[in-house]
Amino acid sequence: MSKIVAGLFAIALMVGSASASEKADVMRPILQFVDSFNRGDVKTMLGGCAAQTSIIDEFPPYIWQGATGCADWSYDFNAYAKKNAITDPKVILGGKTYVDVTGDHAYVVVTVHFSFTQNEKRVTEHGSSWTVALQKVADSWRITGWAWAKH
Repeated sequence: MSKIVAGLFAIALMVGSASASEKADVMRPILQFVDSFNRGDVKTMLGGCAAQTSIIDEFPPYIWQGATGCADWSYDFNAYAKKNAITDPKVILGGKTYVDVTGDHAYVVVTVHFSFTQNEKRVTEHGSSWTVALQKVADSWRITGWAWAKH
């Protein structure tokens, strides 16, 4: 009986764990999204989003969802930035990252730093959290949703 309990405990510890290569695969669309965002390459940035996406972020209307969720978020971010004299936005992923992969679904929490220029002054928000859900579609991972939590 103790061997069965020990075996079940070992299996429970492995559930949701991901190998280094799985983690790298899951992080690829997140890194691509950030790199594309930082370069202002909207087309490549949106290419990492799934067909249906849900987004929660810190600017109005605060939530975007559906087939155009990522594109709508991008449009609204640009409008918000223009209205508030925000230029040169940059996202830098921080050192803390949690990745959980179960089958064709993944959950990632990463520390992020967001900087931008506003009215000619550089502003940096340190230590925010970005929680991202992904799903594997064919041979690649796609972002199905995210929530940004400002620190």
